[in-house]
Amino acid sequence: MLIALTIGAILLVFLNVNPFDAYAVLMGGAFGSWTGLAQALVKATPLLLVGLGICIAFRASVINIGGEGQIIAGALMAAWWPLQFRSWPGWLLISTTLIMGFLAGSIWGFIPGLLKARLKVNEILSTVMMNSIAAQLMNLLIRGPLIDPAGVAAGTYLAQSERLPANAWLPRLVPQTLLNAGAIVAVILAVVVYIFLWRTTIGYRIRAVGLNPDASRYAGINVPFYQALSLTLAGGFAGLAGVVEVLGVQHRLLEGITGGYGFTGIVAALFGGLHPLGAIPASILFGGLLVGADKMQRAVQVPSSLITAILGLVVLFVVGSSIWSKRWAARRKIEAVKESEAAG
Repeated sequence: MLIALTIGAILLVFLNVNPFDAYAVLMGGAFGSWTGLAQALVKATPLLLVGLGICIAFRASVINIGGEGQIIAGALMAAWWPLQFRSWPGWLLISTTLIMGFLAGSIWGFIPGLLKARLKVNEILSTVMMNSIAAQLMNLLIRGPLIDPAGVAAGTYLAQSERLPANAWLPRLVPQTLLNAGAIVAVILAVVVYIFLWRTTIGYRIRAVGLNPDASRYAGINVPFYQALSLTLAGGFAGLAGVVEVLGVQHRLLEGITGGYGFTGIVAALFGGLHPLGAIPASILFGGLLVGADKMQRAVQVPSSLITAILGLVVLFVVGSSIWSKRWAARRKIEAVKESEAAG
């Protein structure tokens, strides 16, 4: 992280910006006030939910790049379901919408999982393609069946759905902010995923498949099934991210609602060591970076895309350091064996 920020500082110098001033604005905008912190937590919530799915998928040695499409699938369901059953009481409407959004995302993750399990289709390619399909489907629906009737009547034809009924909104945790109960749901689910992966038989088999597919297959574990299951669960958690964004923040379906969370969630999961509990502080950190980037752009006149570049550098260095540390540990183990043989 420090190396990535150092390179970012060099880029700021080339932009004729004082990196200390820029980073001070960045951190102050995210964590320098209660409002900034609340907004950072709002951004961190979908990152954490996507990251939890990434943790499950990577533990099974499959790569889910389809978070964007899975978020859209959950958001579409989160917009359609409450509008169809708006007369239901709030507790029932919200809970069923969360469940349906999880199922919608799961279906979007199950398709590439099935393709990998049955036809050996590369999941990176299939999940990326599913992103494009979901984006085009959303564009079709919010300009057609789901378009806001009020916008049609006014002649604006904005690409957005009707505003959801108030009984479908997630409760606000802090007044005058967008921080909602979705943040609590995400943290609870992080604990649930930890228990699932490390305290259940299914979780053990998922991790075994990721550590050594050949040994798992020899032990009688159905490797394709658990890889498909991992992608399905990853899609479900990303779908929940879309639901929280619709019910807790926007209160309607908007074009571009994913906000890049599907890709940034991968960064948060990697930075958290692909551990569900480690993803919590990592998501808060990157949520703060996203919030601080907006303020830095306004205050010191630098492009917010610089933060995207820094996030990419973080991925590069985190993955690189992980590979280096594993090689270093393997080398140390070999040296220890040689020393013990020499001593014997």
